[in-house]
Amino acid sequence: MEDGREASTNSLLKDECYADFLVKDFDVKTYTAQAIHHAVIAEQLAKLAQGISQLDKELHTQVVARHEDLLAQATGIESLEGVLQMMQTRISALQAAVDRIRTKIVEPYNKIVARITQLARLQGACDLLRRIIRILYLSKRLQGQLQGGSREITKAAQSLNELGSW
Repeated sequence: MEDGREASTNSLLKDECYADFLVKDFDVKTYTAQAIHHAVIAEQLAKLAQGISQLDKELHTQVVARHEDLLAQATGIESLEGVLQMMQTRISALQAAVDRIRTKIVEPYNKIVARITQLARLQGACDLLRRIIRILYLSKRLQGQLQGGSREITKAAQSLNELGSW
C-alpha cells in the first residue's frame, strides 16, 4: 500500500503538466498566458483538479498514518506554549524589577550630578570672592600708602605690582 502511494505521488511529480509548478521561479502570469495561448484551458483545469484531488487524498492518508505523532507534537506544542507563557511572565516581572531599581538609582544619581554641578559653581564663586577680597585689600593698602607720601612710594610700587599680578 505504501509503495502504491509513493508511486502515485511520484507520478504526480513526474507528470509534465505539474512540472511547471515545481520550478523555483514559477510565475503564475506566465503559466496562465501559456495556457490561454495553447487554448487547452479546460484540459489543464481538469488535470489540475485531478492533481489537487490526488494531493488531498495523499494528505489525508499521511495525516491518518501519522495521527499519533501529530497528536504528540500538538501536545508538545501546548506544553511549550505553557512554558513560554511562564517565561513571559517571569521576564515581565524581571523587567518590572529592573524598572524599579532603575528609578531608585536614577533619581539619586541625578541629585548627585546636580549637587556636584552646584558645588563646582560654589567653588568658582568662592575663588572669585577670595580674589576680590585680596584686590580690595591691596587697593586699600595702596590708597593708604599713596597718602603716606614719598616715603611709602616703594611700598606702593610693591602693592601696584601685586595688584597687576591678580
